[in-house]
Amino acid sequence: MSKHIAVVGLGSMGGAMATALVGAGWQVRGYDPSAAARATAREAGVDAVGTLEELAGIPYVVLSLPSAQVVEASLPVLLGRPGTVAVVDTTTSEPDTSAACAELAACHGVSFVDAPVSGGRTGAVAGRLTAFVGAEPDALDAARPVLDALTGGQFRHLGGPGSGNVVKLLNNMLAAVNLVAVGEALAVAKSYGVDPAASAAGISGASGASRASAAMYPDWVLSGTYDSGFSLGLMARDAALAVETAKQRGETPQLLAAASERWQEALAELGPAADFSEIARTVAPTLTR
Repeated sequence: MSKHIAVVGLGSMGGAMATALVGAGWQVRGYDPSAAARATAREAGVDAVGTLEELAGIPYVVLSLPSAQVVEASLPVLLGRPGTVAVVDTTTSEPDTSAACAELAACHGVSFVDAPVSGGRTGAVAGRLTAFVGAEPDALDAARPVLDALTGGQFRHLGGPGSGNVVKLLNNMLAAVNLVAVGEALAVAKSYGVDPAASAAGISGASGASRASAAMYPDWVLSGTYDSGFSLGLMARDAALAVETAKQRGETPQLLAAASERWQEALAELGPAADFSEIARTVAPTLTR
């Protein structure tokens, strides 16, 4: 098996995945439009190149891009030369785009897998991400070496092309709901003179537990660090996209839609570059003064 791989998108997550692949013995070439991102990747042992075209034909490709539109524009360039076996798209993308990309790749004899990931930069550097995988069975087999390298085997095959993105969007939407709900709940506890950290710990040992109560609020909000590494702009985008994806199939998730509106309000107030944990500033301001 070839261990030549290209990583397209060398930002926070893509750069971390490229670093992990280098550490796992892969020969990694990468591209990012940002010169600073390319320089950082080179320091980690990645052969960062100046154009996307230079990655065409490399046996394996990992995409870590900001949107479905960028994925859609990048794939034809990467398929411009023969030699590619599998493309693993870790972007939180749109299900229909992933299905169309899988069809285009198949026309070139290439496997395309949508595999959006969870676990943050820490999980990426350690090669211990969780991946939500959508692919035909033969495409999954072709991409398995890459998925194993990125996740240590912690991936779940959810169905055909696009399935991974459906479930990843729902995962992010549930995290978005929990961040709003836990913030509001802890603010109520504080209004009664109960320490928010003690409240979060108590809830996290009971039936109301979530990662928001167990880790996100204690680690990023109540500590005042707001350093999850994931932007508010991206979470607001994912929340809106999850609701839109539901509507495309005739579903009307009212609670998810209401939570998405809170994220859009926070986006307008705090800006896209804020850390996503800073949603607490708008939904539970008494916790963040």
